[in-house]
Amino acid sequence: MAQQPKAQPPKSLRLYVFDCGYLNNPDPAVPSNYGLKKEEMGTTMMSVACFLVAHPKGTMIWDAGAVPDSAFKPGGGPATLRYATSVKPLTAQLAEIGYAPADINYLALSHFHWDHVGNANVFAGSTWLARKLERDIMFTEPVSGRTEPGNYSALKNSKTIFIEADYDVFGDGTVVLKSAPGHSPGHQVLFLKLAKTGPVVLSGDLYHYPEERKLNRMPTNEFNAAQTAESRTAIEAFLKKTGAQLWIQHDYKGNAKLNKSPKFYE
Repeated sequence: MAQQPKAQPPKSLRLYVFDCGYLNNPDPAVPSNYGLKKEEMGTTMMSVACFLVAHPKGTMIWDAGAVPDSAFKPGGGPATLRYATSVKPLTAQLAEIGYAPADINYLALSHFHWDHVGNANVFAGSTWLARKLERDIMFTEPVSGRTEPGNYSALKNSKTIFIEADYDVFGDGTVVLKSAPGHSPGHQVLFLKLAKTGPVVLSGDLYHYPEERKLNRMPTNEFNAAQTAESRTAIEAFLKKTGAQLWIQHDYKGNAKLNKSPKFYE
């Protein structure tokens, strides 16, 4: 494949959606773990999406997938981790649109769980926009079963900006990290003000399935369910106020309808 020319800063905000695979959890308790019954759900499958935010002033990766690029074997074919499968490395998808990891100014993770941090180490040279509670649990507290510390270990030495409440990444209101704790101590969502598409909020794990939102159901394994309920109420009010769409990142059917890179939203 011919190498793409190096990407230039866009004239206005762009959002690229990368296919970072899917989760097929074999646990028969999956529906009840999310407060749901199987007959209430369209599918128990979950998508895994990674995003590149390209702004005239810089670039940011939002969430880094489940399966690290290092799991892919020479010669192609899917790669797996736990019950996650990915068909194409994230760095290869970036390269197709003219970006290398060194071109990424910022890394922001919705939270530390394993299916969102797969390629975090790839962006250790970027500035990590982190919430202190989240970083603390990643590097000082046991997180057995919920994450893969080896996939984000290099972030310990990354340049880090600790953020609180709402953080305006580029200073113009178009890319805002919004605090939404509960699923994890420092969980956050991402607000994007796209000129043509309109405003969008990327959910992290505020919800996992669209049925959770529709039926007002709560997963059983939230770090703090009361906080999650408060965060959902606050974000729903924000959506109503701004008219933003909510993209539920694990929504398998919803994600399948999104334009994937090299296409983009603007």
